[in-house]
Amino acid sequence: MTLIYAHRGASRAERENTLTAFQQARNFGAHGVELDVRRSADGKLVVHHDAHLDDGRLIAATPAAALPGHVPTLAAALDVCAGMIVNVEIKNDPGEDDFDGTDSIADQVIAELVARGDDDRWLISSFRIETVDRCRALAPTIATAWLTVGIDDSTASFVAMAGHRAVHPWHGSVDARSIAAFHAAGIQVNVWTCDDPGRMADLISWGIDGICTNVPDIGVAVLAQR
Repeated sequence: MTLIYAHRGASRAERENTLTAFQQARNFGAHGVELDVRRSADGKLVVHHDAHLDDGRLIAATPAAALPGHVPTLAAALDVCAGMIVNVEIKNDPGEDDFDGTDSIADQVIAELVARGDDDRWLISSFRIETVDRCRALAPTIATAWLTVGIDDSTASFVAMAGHRAVHPWHGSVDARSIAAFHAAGIQVNVWTCDDPGRMADLISWGIDGICTNVPDIGVAVLAQR
C-alpha cells in the first residue's frame, strides 16, 4: 500500500514545519509527516528546513530560546505526531553553514527516537549518506533511507549493501521499471515532492511505497480513488 507523507506537514495549508502543519496533516488523513531537523547553538534539536532563519540568523549560532515561536523542538513535533509515521530528515549538508563532519547530530536524533520506543514509526533520511550510515549503525531497528535527487541502476545495490530500508528520490526520476528494480532488491521507494494528482495516480499504479507531498489532502483523495 502506498503511504502519504505530508512534506514539512500540510505545508500548502499551514506554515511549513510547524506544529499546526503537523496537526493539519493528521486532520487530512496523512499516514505520516516529513520534517527537517537541525541543531541550535545550545545543542537542542529543532525543526526547520533552512540553515538560516528568515531574519538571516544562523540556527546553529542561535540558542533555542531565542528562536521564533513557530520553530518547534523535535520533541514537541514528535509529540504532536503521536501515532503517525515520522520521516525525520537530518539536515547536515557540507555546503551549508551548520555542517558538522562528525555527524554528532545523528547520535542526538537516534537518542531521542530510541528513548521514545515505537521504532517502527520512525524513518530517518538525509542527503548525506554518512549521516544515515551513522544512524543505521547506532540503531539498526530504525528504518533509514538515502535521500537523493536521481537514481540509476547501481543505486539499489548500493542502498541494499549499506543496509538501508529505502531510497528517497525526486518523483520525476522514477518510473515503473526503476520501482520494480528497487523492490526486487528489497528496497522501498518513497518519492519527493509530488503535488500533481495525475502523477500521484501514476506512481501509485506503479507500486510506489510512499509519496511525500505538500498537499496530503489531495494525496489521500487520489489514493482513495485507486
